[in-house]
Parts: sequence; structure tokens; C-alpha cells
Amino acid sequence: MRQIVLDTETTGLEVRQGHRLVEIACVEMVERRLTGRHWQTYLNPGRAMDEGASQVTGIRDEHLVDKPLFADKVDEFLAFVDGAELVIHNASFDVGFLDAELARLGESYGRIGDRCSVLDTLAMARERYPGQRNSLDALCKRLGVDNSRRDLHGGLIDAQLLADVYLAMTSGQVAFDLGFEGASEQLDVVVTAPMVLHARPQVLRASMEELSAHEQRLDALDKGSAEGQSVWRRLG
Repeated sequence: MRQIVLDTETTGLEVRQGHRLVEIACVEMVERRLTGRHWQTYLNPGRAMDEGASQVTGIRDEHLVDKPLFADKVDEFLAFVDGAELVIHNASFDVGFLDAELARLGESYGRIGDRCSVLDTLAMARERYPGQRNSLDALCKRLGVDNSRRDLHGGLIDAQLLADVYLAMTSGQVAFDLGFEGASEQLDVVVTAPMVLHARPQVLRASMEELSAHEQRLDALDKGSAEGQSVWRRLG
């Protein structure tokens, strides 16, 4: 399976208020392995950054003046992600902005979901860790992913961290190809939790000396019994 771990940065939080993309970053994985291939670009949004967004990302309006428009990069971006599963943290946010940018270019571009499936790692984390903080930073800390380089939010470093977080969160999922000859379909077994092997209890058997001592004890009990036979003999 080919997966693209994707992150975006924007001028603000509300796509309905006309906020735009300023960065798209993608990291490629194939069969759960990072390939080293990535795609990243900054974009001129054609509008001012919100101050809050600038403080979080470190991106200022003057940094974007000479950057390409989304329309200039869209074909290159779509070619990179086409047919892959997108792995995104809080996917509705990023997908909403991507769909809005595509819509501005006309109906022929459709929606990102027409080209890719989407896996939301925030939804996955909320299911796995209910009632806990599930931000990217919180997941890095919980799963032992080093995020010391993340002084500011940046698309490419966040995508790289999310790839590590996703692999750590799903490390118990291992597929086995059973390799049945002549099978019409490939059969995969997915292990979603660590296998626990319980040791069989060790059985200790009595020695001949112990058996002889046991019989002598029963003989003594028989002599003291009013019925001539102890309860242990009757039950035996």
C-alpha cells in the first residue's frame, strides 16, 4: 500500500472565512516504510496571514510574496498523491482547505477524495486513547517520538513526525501472507494486539518413596476409623 502523510499550514483556521493554504507537505510510505520521497511547497495565498497563524507557524506575509500560487502547483501535487491513502491528523481541516482550493480552479479538478482515500489519525487516537489529549505533540510524548525539533509548526516536519506517530500507533498491526497455492484471493491475517503466550503449568508427580509414605498414612487413618476405612479411602 502506498500512503502519503500530509500536513498543511494556512492563513487562519476558518476555510469558510476565505482563509487559504500557505504550505503543503507530503511524506511517502510504501508498505509501512518511509521511502525518503517527499513533496513540499509554500504558496502565495493572495491574502494576509492571521497574526495567530503567523505566531504558530513562523510564516509571515513577506515570506510568501514570491511563492507560487496553488494553481501553479496543483498538477504536481495531485500527481504525487494520486491513488494513495492520505494519512492526516484532523483530516477534516486539511481536506476542507484542499477541496476549497480545488473548487476555485473549477469542477474538472473535483475533490481530493475523488483521487485518494483518507485516514484520520486524530480519530484513530481518540478511539485508542479516549479522554486523553491527542494533539500531535501529546502523541509524540506518549509514543516516544522525538519532537524536539518542532519549535514552530511547519508542514514538512509535522508530516515527518506524524509518519513516526502513525507507525508507532499501528505497530501491533502485522499482515501475514499465508501463501495458499491456487487461492483465488489473497488472505491476510491482521494482528491488532500483542500475542500473549501463557506457559503450561508444570506437573509434579510423587516419587515412589512419597507414594509409600502416603499409603502408610492412609493405613493409620483406617485403623482409627470406626468404619474400618477412612474417608480418604472411600473417596479414592
